[in-house]
Amino acid sequence: MSVNPISGPILELKNVHKAFGAQQVLRGVDLTVARGQSLVIIGGSGTGKSVTIKSALGLIPLDKGEIRFAGEAANDGKSIAALRRRTGMLFQGGALFDSLTVWENVAFALLYRDRVSRGNAKNLAIENLAKVRLPASAADLRPAELSGGMQKRVALARAIIAKPDLIFFDEPTTGLDPITADAVNELIVEQVKALGAAAVSITHDMASVRKIADEVAMLHDGKIVWRGPVSALDNSGSPYVDQFVNGRADGPIQPAI
Repeated sequence: MSVNPISGPILELKNVHKAFGAQQVLRGVDLTVARGQSLVIIGGSGTGKSVTIKSALGLIPLDKGEIRFAGEAANDGKSIAALRRRTGMLFQGGALFDSLTVWENVAFALLYRDRVSRGNAKNLAIENLAKVRLPASAADLRPAELSGGMQKRVALARAIIAKPDLIFFDEPTTGLDPITADAVNELIVEQVKALGAAAVSITHDMASVRKIADEVAMLHDGKIVWRGPVSALDNSGSPYVDQFVNGRADGPIQPAI
């Protein structure tokens, strides 16, 4: 996969299907994401939101369909590896390595993939910690010494350090109080815009959706059933979106219990 200036969608999912045994999770997902665009995928628990982004990253093999990154198919080991080099990921819960210091977590890809020297990698890690409002003094701490909000900031610094073209966010505010969650959302918006990157997020937190999204896509029964600007959420005309946004048990979406 060559690294060329990107015109058109940076990420395309075309008719993506995925089943686990008899459970059909994705039934023809179609999505496009443009450079500089923030797309948030919403949907009930177990609808396949995480499977969608893991499929886009090549972490889960497709049963059917196609993933294209910057106009080129990501369908083998080489092209998937090239895609991953140009993407960042903020995992649910942060997914920091307890045995590593904060700066080693932030610079993980630089150290172990790009073979950057430890001195240079630490300097770059500290620069990126500053971008998420963490002091240099945090660099030599362990994740267990940080609050939940600080851990999310470290995870964000790790996601942006390689200046990716595309960043995935998996429930970025899970476990945070509303004030801390809003601060993390502010940083996400700020850093995505600073990079000029595209963002694809999944979340149940409607405050986060309204804060970080340019567009919203509703996933239900393995398909995208609605997509539109975040400003249209409250007047979508979709019974699925209306039920989800208003948190009602009654409607076409059955509770996952």
